[in-house]
Amino acid sequence: MTQDRRNAPLSPATRLAQALHHIEEQTGAVTPAIQLSATYARGADYAPRQSYIYRRDGNETTELAETIINDIEGAASTMLFASGMSAANAVLEALPMGAHVVAPGVMYHGVLHQLRKHHASGRLTVDFHPVGDLDAMRSLMRPGVTALVWVETPSNPDWTVTDIAAAAEIAHAAGAKLITDCTATPPPYCRALDHGADISFHSATKYLNGHSDVTAGSLATREAGEMWDEIASIRTLHGTVLHSFDAWLLIRGMRTLALRVERQTTSASRIAQQLLSHPQVEKVLYPGLAEHPGHDIARRQCEGFFGGMLSIITKGTEQTAIDTARHCRLFYPATSLGGVESLIEHRKTVSGPGFDVHPNLLRLSIGIESPMDLMVDLDAALMRAAQ
Repeated sequence: MTQDRRNAPLSPATRLAQALHHIEEQTGAVTPAIQLSATYARGADYAPRQSYIYRRDGNETTELAETIINDIEGAASTMLFASGMSAANAVLEALPMGAHVVAPGVMYHGVLHQLRKHHASGRLTVDFHPVGDLDAMRSLMRPGVTALVWVETPSNPDWTVTDIAAAAEIAHAAGAKLITDCTATPPPYCRALDHGADISFHSATKYLNGHSDVTAGSLATREAGEMWDEIASIRTLHGTVLHSFDAWLLIRGMRTLALRVERQTTSASRIAQQLLSHPQVEKVLYPGLAEHPGHDIARRQCEGFFGGMLSIITKGTEQTAIDTARHCRLFYPATSLGGVESLIEHRKTVSGPGFDVHPNLLRLSIGIESPMDLMVDLDAALMRAAQ
């Protein structure tokens, strides 16, 4: 007899597809509505009708997007921002003057730039360690002084994996909070809070939205408290809450998140495996490969979903790598990642000086196209660039 599962918890894929079984009460619409009002009239008693007063504090549309992310993150509270950088900056600004931060030396270049800038100005004291090196991270901790440990896993653009649970143990032993950037491996496949992180950060522009038509940032916390309240205040005063239409598009995008990431992971794994033996490829960087040094950790942290991001180091010169990107027909030569279309990027050109990246590194964001078509395109571009 088939087991009755009607009262069993619904899977994340089901909850995402139905936007948490959202139905508009008045109309029965299964697609969430969009609320564009910038202000809200009070009731006859001059009390707010609901919790909304002014758009800068949020509204129904943004709150629904936050509720969906909160659900799949397993968080106590979630806030959405107008961009990933506005979310990251709110965290850094919430730290007290002179606070000590420990971070990897290779990470998303925008956040890395801000950390260096705050360190140079004296606003924060920042120590950097080789990405993924937990012993180096531990050696930089100042018990009772270190306020924040920033982890990006897998790291952009070389996809080095950091053990979140081990990093959380190191941070908490020193009295610090751990924030993780798992943009390349979104929830529910990687739930950083379950592994001990205090704050989970995502550029929701990427996989959460998945259609390259929104910029957004997400912060989800394991426990609300004084720092979380300060971050909320900063968002309000800076006016960086996610706008209504972008929040609505994000909800639309998240409804297909499970399908997209499954397809992108499968395709990226096939392409990475084929590129291992390509005569014009020096190295393939992808946690889904069994020979990748962080493969076992990534598999455990992400439930076997390694994501659609990989990088290759081409043979030849830096110009050979640039020409490979130029010669692609299907891969768009564009910045960003996690969308339904595949992108290729010469990372050194885009990140600029002061960013430690191999001159021949090409970052690939695998979309939902036919993996065979993508591989044929890459092969042709690699061979043409080598001529």
